[in-house]
Amino acid sequence: MKKILFSLVLISAVAFQAFSQEEIQTNQDTKNSPEIYFEKTTHDYGNIELNGNGLCEFTFKNTGNEPLLLTNVKATCGCTTPTWPKKPIKKGEAGIIVVKYNTRIPGAFTKSIRIYSNAKTSLVTLKITGTVSKPVAENNK
Repeated sequence: MKKILFSLVLISAVAFQAFSQEEIQTNQDTKNSPEIYFEKTTHDYGNIELNGNGLCEFTFKNTGNEPLLLTNVKATCGCTTPTWPKKPIKKGEAGIIVVKYNTRIPGAFTKSIRIYSNAKTSLVTLKITGTVSKPVAENNK
């Protein structure tokens, strides 16, 4: 019985190791890859009025040698909406990601926006912070 159990464990170990030898795809030619560079990666709104302007912009540049393509831009929640260029950004050109925060939600906030691309640094995280003022109650006369 021990021999059978040992054989099964040995066969399982060999099988798992064989399947774990999957080749990892990496960009071997990084000198020609696009690269994304942001002037700033954080935007502090400070204090914003309720229903105020929740727009901000993040400017980036392709400092690599090949066209840069933003494959996806995701916010951490539905209260933040990013828009980004869908066309490739050529070598040396710049682009803008516009972020809109929903200022109908009072209180402090910190949100992240994840930028996925074909650059050497394929994931960049941007951050927005601020405080939306609570409405001032009117005095009854």
